[in-house]
Amino acid sequence: MASNRGMGRGLAAILSPTLPADGAEELPELRRLPVDLITPNPLQPRQSFDQDSLLGLSESVRERGVLQPILVRPCPGGTYELIAGERRWRAAQLAGLEVVPAVVATHEDRESLEIAVIENMAREDLNPVEEARACSLLVDEFGLTREEVGKRVGRSRVAVSNLLRLLDLPDEVLDMLVAGRLTEGHGRAVLTAPDHADRRRLARAAADEGWTVRETEARAREAARPPEVAPKPTRKVHPDQLAAAERLQDIFARALGADVRVAPRKEGYTVTLAVESLQEAEALAKRLSFRAAAGD
Repeated sequence: MASNRGMGRGLAAILSPTLPADGAEELPELRRLPVDLITPNPLQPRQSFDQDSLLGLSESVRERGVLQPILVRPCPGGTYELIAGERRWRAAQLAGLEVVPAVVATHEDRESLEIAVIENMAREDLNPVEEARACSLLVDEFGLTREEVGKRVGRSRVAVSNLLRLLDLPDEVLDMLVAGRLTEGHGRAVLTAPDHADRRRLARAAADEGWTVRETEARAREAARPPEVAPKPTRKVHPDQLAAAERLQDIFARALGADVRVAPRKEGYTVTLAVESLQEAEALAKRLSFRAAAGD
């Protein structure tokens, strides 16, 4: 995913239990910080940022603001260093924003933050969305692979991937997961539906009517099934036309030295030329061009 998965809501809850408890000022705090007081983290594993992608994100930020807070730590002189969210910070700069929402936490380095997130993945009171956001933080911002995350939190790569997929759900469905109205299994089942409108509709029905995960999966598959199209009536092909198609197929194959298929089409024929690679297609085109030039 470089993705734009949600990490803002619940981020402080993921981090807070392992942060120092000596004073309230050391706990994560959500603030609005001036963009020009924030500097990139030199330990950021991602060193290159796709400009087109940033421009697209900046357009979204210009219209809707930064929906997911960045994560920073305070530095001497009243500045802040990015821990996570550099794409959002850069996009905010491009969009001309003066301030951005940020979770401010005191950490010696990003490794301590990584440890905090990993330790809190074992908490029993984290809901699936908070767990998914923690995994997203480790994968998208810290540069860990899904397999590495799985090993560190004691889960399989598939389990981590399934958690991350939940963040593709609409916000309304994520809220249902947070509230406990739907389970992680329900969330994965709803993702089978083709678009957000169907996902919201199915999630509401599953929560209101108490569907099982299996029933939700069946309803989602039904929503994803394309509408049935009446089969077109088949046209009977005259035997003489079939025989002519076979003769033409042999003629074309010998002339071109390629795999050719000829099929009857109304009063004429459809000729399909199959090649194995671009190189084969280019070689065939050159042969045909040479023959055409020689015949002029």
